[in-house]
Amino acid sequence: MGMIRVLQSTASVLAMVLGVAPPAGAQERSIVVASTTSTEQSGLFGHLLPVFTRASGIVVKVVAVGTGQALDMGRRGDADVVFVHDQVAEQKFVDEGHGLRRLPVMYNDFVLVGPRSDPAGAKGRDIASALRKVAASGAGFISRGDKSGTHAAELRYWANSGAAPPGMPGYKECGCGMGQALNIASSSDAYALTDRGTWLSFKNRGGLAVLVEGDSSLFNQYGVIVVNPARHPHVKKELAQAFTDWLVSDEGQRAIASYRVGGEQLFFPNAGSGR
Repeated sequence: MGMIRVLQSTASVLAMVLGVAPPAGAQERSIVVASTTSTEQSGLFGHLLPVFTRASGIVVKVVAVGTGQALDMGRRGDADVVFVHDQVAEQKFVDEGHGLRRLPVMYNDFVLVGPRSDPAGAKGRDIASALRKVAASGAGFISRGDKSGTHAAELRYWANSGAAPPGMPGYKECGCGMGQALNIASSSDAYALTDRGTWLSFKNRGGLAVLVEGDSSLFNQYGVIVVNPARHPHVKKELAQAFTDWLVSDEGQRAIASYRVGGEQLFFPNAGSGR
């Protein structure tokens, strides 16, 4: 086996020297997936990708950023696939011709976390009411402020609440990923909106606890889109399509459902739901 690898490596080097492309079988079968920090920091990709690679031989390289940045990567052709959670922005991405088709893959929900003492009295099942109480109390609130799917959802909830977060004394935007935002909230006893998957994987909770959950508007849907090769010919359409097809297949959906932290399921498959 070692000799085979040496011969393959030698063939590739000779091909580069002679200006001839190496055989297709000698090239790495890999794709770049631009995704959210929540899928990465929750540990989901660490669970899913080895299963997919064993089944397909395709290596997936993940760039974990906010949803807005992930979609921008797709617009520039810097990724083969986007796997994000802002359905309105995702559909706009497709409608503008940047992606081929949006496929729903899975969901979880958002939760409002904050100090167990809950100085704002926000605890309950109504996110709009909770945010009004946080705003009125002047308590600290940490926003990702990074144009991510979570940030977009947070801004919608604030708008629905009628409160004006930029004017809140305790409102701070960190311009960071979900894990870092939770670290800041933990160290400052502040409130924050987070996806449940990242929260369940988060170890540095300090005095934070889930205070608001169960509101139907906190539903958090994830979708996957192959970047349009007509816009960016270097996009590996066949490999990218193989990845998206696997995610929505029975095998991929079972792999998503089987991921648990502390016995709790982080994501729930719903391919084909259209939601």
